[in-house]
Amino acid sequence: MSLASYIGWNVELLPCEDGEHNALIQIGNCFSSKYDKQHVKKYQFTAQFVYEVSSDWGIEISKDMSPSQCFESKKKLTALCEMMNDYLEKGEYFELYSWWVGEEKEKRVGELTLKMDTLNVDSIEMPKKTLVRFEK
Repeated sequence: MSLASYIGWNVELLPCEDGEHNALIQIGNCFSSKYDKQHVKKYQFTAQFVYEVSSDWGIEISKDMSPSQCFESKKKLTALCEMMNDYLEKGEYFELYSWWVGEEKEKRVGELTLKMDTLNVDSIEMPKKTLVRFEK
């Protein structure tokens, strides 16, 4: 199984923008199918559009993870927020959700809202199956 991460956002990316990336994060396909994205949109997100956040592994920050995996997730989350900060206007948001591929319809375990301008990745816990809303 693979841990996949998705963002929900109220802006549609143009085809030429799909695959936007930096060193750690790419918005584009990796593990998911179009059906996985449909399930994510229906069961998890409030945002209109869904995109997979491609990386070698999903983004999860929890005490159950190894320190090295947690460190990598914090780097990925920081890179994602920096990238999305360039797109979002004040008052807008994006959502992030990570889980095992195939579990898109399962009930989430929690929800969290974070402000991007005061985000401290070292002080948050973001386990899989938690819907995280990042507000600018």
